[in-house]
Amino acid sequence: MRDVKISASLDCANYLALLEDVRKLERGGVDMLHIDVMDGVFVPNFAIGTNLLRKLRPMTHLPFDVHLMVVNPEPHFSLFAQLGADYITFHAEGNARLHHLALAVRRLGKKVGIALNPATDPEFLSYLLPYVDLVLCMTVDPGFVGQKFVPEVVAKVRRVREIACELGVDVDVAVDGGISEETVPLLKEAGANVFVAGTSSIFSGKEDLEVAARRFGEFCRRT
Repeated sequence: MRDVKISASLDCANYLALLEDVRKLERGGVDMLHIDVMDGVFVPNFAIGTNLLRKLRPMTHLPFDVHLMVVNPEPHFSLFAQLGADYITFHAEGNARLHHLALAVRRLGKKVGIALNPATDPEFLSYLLPYVDLVLCMTVDPGFVGQKFVPEVVAKVRRVREIACELGVDVDVAVDGGISEETVPLLKEAGANVFVAGTSSIFSGKEDLEVAARRFGEFCRRT
């Protein structure tokens, strides 16, 4: 089992005090920042833009996991690499040349992530997994925060980890959507090790963000 990592979803942060939130996340011990980029076409919403990333990158040491929820992601790889992305994650849906996309990210010196919507069958990963560093299993339909967790994805997480073990490939398996103290034990037992934390956990507003991040990280690691 790979080390547990907490990826804080910036889409859930307070944009009016974003740097303050990032400092709290740093002190709270999160491992990376999950940055959703949406084009209003692949999903019916828009999210964090390039100017914000350009300003934020020199302000934090935390790795950026850029999740591209966009149609035709390849033309954007170079831009987000220049903006400081550490991981570039693109979707399997609607992209026929997945090996090509993975190698394009790798050539930029970045880690490769592949995202799967809840209804996407993971079996194609038997061919692709050796080319990627992270598989992001969406546990809600992407596009909006605060959605209800889709429990059927637990079995898919398990299958993704099984495929990785069958191939002898060491990858991170991430989960995003409705990630809480209720769902983490199920997902971790199934093989997930990267938990994208949003409004169901550290951004719930029930306690200070630094405290919430620290407590959630401790919970995920000891569960």
